Amino acid sequence: MSEPLHTSAGAISARHASRPPGPRTLSPLGSVYAIGCDPMRFALDMWHRYGDVVRFRLLFWPAYVLYHPDHVKQVLQENHRNYNKDFFIMKVTRQIFGNNLFTSDGASWLRQRRLMQPSFHHKRLAGFGRLMSEGTVAMLERWQRTAPSDAPLDIPLEMMRLTLRIAGLTLFSLDLSDEVDLVGHTFTTLGPLISRYTTLPFPPLWVPTPRNRRLLAGLNTLNTVVYAIIEERRKQPVDTQATDLLGMLLSARDEETGEGMSDQQLRDEVLTLLLAGHETTATALAWTWYLLSQHPEVERRLHTELETVLAGRKPSVEDLDALPYTRMVIQEAMRLYPPAFGFTRFAIASDEMGGYPIVAKSVMFLSAYCTHRHPAFWEEPEVFDPERFTPERSAGRPRFAYFPFGGGPRQCIGNNFAMMEAQLVLATVAQRYSLRLVPGHPVELQVLPTLRPRLGLPMTLHPGLR
Repeated sequence: MSEPLHTSAGAISARHASRPPGPRTLSPLGSVYAIGCDPMRFALDMWHRYGDVVRFRLLFWPAYVLYHPDHVKQVLQENHRNYNKDFFIMKVTRQIFGNNLFTSDGASWLRQRRLMQPSFHHKRLAGFGRLMSEGTVAMLERWQRTAPSDAPLDIPLEMMRLTLRIAGLTLFSLDLSDEVDLVGHTFTTLGPLISRYTTLPFPPLWVPTPRNRRLLAGLNTLNTVVYAIIEERRKQPVDTQATDLLGMLLSARDEETGEGMSDQQLRDEVLTLLLAGHETTATALAWTWYLLSQHPEVERRLHTELETVLAGRKPSVEDLDALPYTRMVIQEAMRLYPPAFGFTRFAIASDEMGGYPIVAKSVMFLSAYCTHRHPAFWEEPEVFDPERFTPERSAGRPRFAYFPFGGGPRQCIGNNFAMMEAQLVLATVAQRYSLRLVPGHPVELQVLPTLRPRLGLPMTLHPGLR
């Protein structure tokens, strides 16, 4: 049975309105300033004031925020051909990251997706599990050597270091340990700059404002690292049986011209995979440790499962199916704190959503953070409860009530990679340590390319299962 739409006192019935409810503004910028200042507050305020479909103005375009799973499904899956990424926000993003799997559309996107898909096949991913576990053990050994028992660790940074090293080894067969601090710091610095620029891309990048100079300096740093990776692999013979993504991209040839990818094309893909391949998983893990530190009963249940299944040995890919609670802990952490706060699309033609007309050439915002808290589909939505992902409690829940990796044809290509990595890291660390947030430390959310803790998460180490 279809669940009722979320409504509020300020909502207007779809049966009696020619357009969705939403704020009215006389500002020439529309609601762009409110979004740029605090996108989370904007999304929550619109939802609570107006309901599941909200219309507002974004610069020169009509825009909508959608919260109901049925509407998310319509945009990402059922009518996905009507919703692409060819709009100004993505064009601005393309100036930074180039034309890659995340920013491209149409035939170009489909060609790149088909090229990369084999690298993320589950059989190939299984071979990466050993690297993930070994990288995690190396981190734990470093903690044991260098971290005093009462000194807090910056857990988001530690998770960034770990997942960046894993991304280098699994995606490019390179140990990026020497570049971890440089690349991680650069991504952290770029996050706020990129978010601000995609919201307010004025003045354009070629104007030497302080913001633009910092943004371009960060990009130059990343380009230096990425082009060095490409140059190093170019020196090696082309391996048509390459097992990592970069090797596959280097050996790929255009079916019509026989030409390979240019260094610029390779840079665009590698840079995006470095970002997406480490930051989203690191952020999900950081929030997982925070939530476990606040819910000892969940942590005890996690430890019980690990002790029962693993009996002290290091987890492997073969163990993951026997660790369902470990997986549910991660799923629930990503429900409350999805690494991607939301997704954006552009409506090519007119459509209808929940009884409201959707005009052509409008911008669509999908808020995973809000939909994951929709009270029609999540009982006590603010409560951290991993068991809500059991098969019994998941039965009947709409597919798009939960979409941390997007959905439809453009679902994140690395979703299985990320879940496997997060599960192995969580199981490996939790066997040795419990993490505790420094008492009194404030926890605030910050919407950047990922949903981060604004003030970090300093945590201390305590004995775990061993």
